[in-house]
Amino acid sequence: MKFSMKNEIRSDKVSTVEYAMKTVDADAKVNVDIGTKRASVESRLMPEKFLVAFEDENYDVIIVEA
Repeated sequence: MKFSMKNEIRSDKVSTVEYAMKTVDADAKVNVDIGTKRASVESRLMPEKFLVAFEDENYDVIIVEA
């Protein structure tokens, strides 16, 4: 699944986003692309489960690929 972040993500915050996704699914594989402001998450869970984790870190995101 892929998420598009509306706000900018700084390089020093990538690990924070990755950690937030892993609080939802510890086995998730997370990749954050600063240049495109996108995050991809490989998980067996539904994308909506991760929206709250993004919001908790103050990132406004939309699901671009489920």
